[in-house]
Amino acid sequence: MATDRHAYYVTGRRIVLWRHGQTEWNMAGRLQGQTDVPLDAVGREQAQTMARLLAALQPSAIVSSDLSRAVETAQALADIVKLDVTLDEGLRETFVGTWQGLTDDEIRDRFPEEYAAWRKDHYHQRRGGGEVEAEVADRAVAAIERALKAVPDRGTLVVVTHGGTARVSIARLLALPEQSTGVLGGLSNCCWSVLGEGHRGWRLLEHNAGSLPEPVFGDDR
Repeated sequence: MATDRHAYYVTGRRIVLWRHGQTEWNMAGRLQGQTDVPLDAVGREQAQTMARLLAALQPSAIVSSDLSRAVETAQALADIVKLDVTLDEGLRETFVGTWQGLTDDEIRDRFPEEYAAWRKDHYHQRRGGGEVEAEVADRAVAAIERALKAVPDRGTLVVVTHGGTARVSIARLLALPEQSTGVLGGLSNCCWSVLGEGHRGWRLLEHNAGSLPEPVFGDDR
């Protein structure tokens, strides 16, 4: 009898957290936050290429941030697997207020004290008066849990989101302590991580899959 590899690794559902493709702001080193920056030509090609790989997982549902760079990435997969994309603003990237659209050098020049404080405490300092990681995890995991209601046992949910949002969501779902969130590396553009549901909760099956040797560009470097 053939081995059921899905059952071997996972007893319940799977969550694939897929970061959007590349944008011009990623390559320019500008914080995007919740600014609605579209995919560039490379990002659109990435989405098409990676969607063909993810289609092999036979997703049961697709949920996406409502920002266009995530929506276009999600639609590339939806077109292949013939599923609708559910949009949820809870999956947006971290809001970073007055820092949005700026490079690291510009932020250091304009907001030196605030930048220094954030470097010392990534967990509680608000970048540009925006959100802290716990707030992002609260809204993003709530969005994922809403979407999971439509996923059958041993089905797969694809969550199309952003680098920072994906990382803090993974940490929350794995029940990592707040100060341990940083042990998870950032996702490269259009790469993904996979969580599997077991008897003791969610566990990390893959992280930043499809990335090597791609560097990480964007808000979650």
